[in-house]
Amino acid sequence: MSVRKLNVVLTRRRPDAVETRMRELFNAELNLTDQPMGREALAAALQRADVLVPTITDRIDADLINGAGEQLKLIANFGAGIDHIDVDAAAARKIIVSNTPGVLTEDTADIAMSLILSVSRRVVEGANVVTNGQFKGWTPTWMCGRKLYGKRLGIVGMGRIGQALARRAKAFGMQVHYHNRKPIPDMLAEELGATWWDDLDQMLARMDVISLNCPATKDTHHLLSAQRLTLLQPHAIVINTARGELIDEEALAEALKSKALFGVGLDVFEQEPVVHPGLIGLPNVVLLPHLGSATIEARQDMGDRVIANIMTYQNGHRPPDRVIPAML
Repeated sequence: MSVRKLNVVLTRRRPDAVETRMRELFNAELNLTDQPMGREALAAALQRADVLVPTITDRIDADLINGAGEQLKLIANFGAGIDHIDVDAAAARKIIVSNTPGVLTEDTADIAMSLILSVSRRVVEGANVVTNGQFKGWTPTWMCGRKLYGKRLGIVGMGRIGQALARRAKAFGMQVHYHNRKPIPDMLAEELGATWWDDLDQMLARMDVISLNCPATKDTHHLLSAQRLTLLQPHAIVINTARGELIDEEALAEALKSKALFGVGLDVFEQEPVVHPGLIGLPNVVLLPHLGSATIEARQDMGDRVIANIMTYQNGHRPPDRVIPAML
C-alpha cells in the first residue's frame, strides 16, 4: 500500500539537487522566485502544508502558528538557528520543530576566523587602497594592524562553532578563553587550551578579540550592550557571526566613532538586511552579507538534513534534529 506524499512548502530556493530530491519524495511546492514570503503568503502556506521548510528570513510567530491548519505537523527549518520560530507556540499546537545543527559548523568558524584576520590586519581597507589606485608604495609606518600570535581570544558561547573557532585560533597561536553557561569537559578544554570565565564582564575586560558565537534568546538580546562595550580595551576587536541581535548596534557605532575599539567584523546585523548607517563606510569595520554557511557543501548538507528530518517524521518516528522548548 502506497503512502500519501506529504505536502511540503519550501519558502525559499534551495540547491537544485535538494529541490529535485524534495520533488521525488514529497509533493514539494518550490519558491522559484526566491523572494521572501510576506506574512499573508506564510499564513496561506501554513494552511495548506503538512510540512513547512522555512529559513531565517521567515518569522514564524505565535499568531501565524495558531492560525495554521490542523494538517501542519512539522516545521523543518533550513538552518541551525531557530530564534525566528516560536517553538513554544508550536509545541502547544503539537507541531514538531526541527533544525540542521552541525553541518554548518566548520564553514561558520571559517568566516569568524576570516573576519578576525581581516580586521586585525586591515585586509579589506588595504585591498580598497589598491583597487582605488591609491597605493604609492611600502612605508614602515603605514597600514599597521595588530598581530594575532599570543593575543587573547574571548569566545562567547562554546558550542560547536565556538569550539571549531577555538581550534583555528589555537593554530594561529592565540590564547583561547571562553564564557559559557557551564564549562566544557576538562579533556576538551585541555585540547583547546581554553580558559573558562563564569563572569562575562570579567572576561570582556581582558580580551584582545571578542567573538560572539551564542544563540539569540531573550537572555542574549543586546548581550554586548552599551555598558559592556565600555569594558573592552581600546585595542579590542569585536566579531559577530551568530545573530545581529546580540549587539546593540547603535552603541557599537558610537564606540567606533569615538575610537573606543580597534575594529569590528560583522556577518550578521540587528535589523538584517538593513545595516546600521553608523557602521557603513568606516575603515576599521568589515561587513559581510551573512556568509556563515554560504558554501556549496554546507547548503547541500543542510538540505539533506531537512529531508532526513521529514522522512523520519513521515515514517512515524521523531525527527533526529527535533527542537523542544527545554533545549532553548
